Amino acid sequence: MEEVYHEVEDKTCDKCGSEMVVIGKEKIRDELVYVPARLFLRRHIAEVVKCTSCGMEESRDADLPDIEKRHIRTAEVPAPMIPHSFCTPELLAHIVYEKYCNAMPLTRLEKDFHAKGVNLSSTTMANWIIMAAQRWIKPVWEEMHKELISSPVIHADETVVQVLHEPGRKAKTDSRMWVYCNGKMNDHSNILFEYQPTRNGDHAARFLGEYSGYVVCDGFDGYNKLKKVARCGCWAHVRRKFVDALPSDKELLATSAAAKGVEYCNKLFLLERQYSGRNEKDEQIAEPMTEEERHNARQARSKPVLEAFYAWLDTLEVSGKTALAKAVQYAKNEKKYLCRFLESGDIPIDNNRAENAVRPFCVGRRNWLFSASVKGADASAMMYSVAATACANEMNVEEYLTELFRCEAGTVVLPW
Repeated sequence: MEEVYHEVEDKTCDKCGSEMVVIGKEKIRDELVYVPARLFLRRHIAEVVKCTSCGMEESRDADLPDIEKRHIRTAEVPAPMIPHSFCTPELLAHIVYEKYCNAMPLTRLEKDFHAKGVNLSSTTMANWIIMAAQRWIKPVWEEMHKELISSPVIHADETVVQVLHEPGRKAKTDSRMWVYCNGKMNDHSNILFEYQPTRNGDHAARFLGEYSGYVVCDGFDGYNKLKKVARCGCWAHVRRKFVDALPSDKELLATSAAAKGVEYCNKLFLLERQYSGRNEKDEQIAEPMTEEERHNARQARSKPVLEAFYAWLDTLEVSGKTALAKAVQYAKNEKKYLCRFLESGDIPIDNNRAENAVRPFCVGRRNWLFSASVKGADASAMMYSVAATACANEMNVEEYLTELFRCEAGTVVLPW
């Protein structure tokens, strides 16, 4: 903090002309000052010494190089972060933060550096990111993966990504970025992205391996390949489908079947807020229930709502491909998974945690549009993993990445 002290210029009393004395100080206001980023060149210069006693003697071994003949020694210099580059931990941490946290395309970063007097191409930055991902981020990602599959609940989701140069595929073919994260009951967030060329559920099965806990996901059929897990449905998807089926005519809104479906979903979400000690405005007003208390409350209060909802669905006569028919069919098809949250107080009733985790990626995708190569997509998945996790754990992402990049490659510093 910087303090600016303002003195009274004229300390002569207006009434009697006497010299006035200081009796104290008064704080007037605080100002927040922004200091623009400063780039400077750090030049490494190695000291060279030689022995004055034997340095002039002729070596008997004519095959030795001159430097050994003269007994000359050069100071050891730390190896560069990336060979043959001026990349530093601080610089790369800033680049990664801007792209993966602030959705800044590398082409825009190139222009920003140019405006600051530094010629740094987007291609060079992309190559740095790929190399750093393999040497520094991959070991961290692997440890995060080990920790994730020990969680009792895992959320899963996926979204589209385009890779231009993918062997055997057209540039406009949709690939997938999968996201997995732990549940709210953990003391920290753990978010993992993984690039895969397709939406095939085998990718999720391979990623989860021998995991046999609960997996919260949407109604995508690919998740049926998760044979060893207890799959849980998402009530936010059910509610969204009934909302999409609401009639545009406000006079029909109150009595519509879609509105009734939304009402049932709202009851379940309201109960979940109460179990968490929050009111309708999502304000914390009480201590959240323990896992056991939530489980018992769901059996007593949520289960009757579920039973009433599905009994009501059976009374509906819908057909065709209307939005209401799709909502009803979705809820019926997913009934087994949608009811699974009754088994444990730790199981959430929606997959919002995964959807919120993938949102920064979707925002960035609108700006940078695509990955140029598979290596780039893999690197982005790993970078998004550590950046999103550090951000979710309220860490200073740039400081965390700087600390990680200062370590020897392969060192594991987890983002929590």
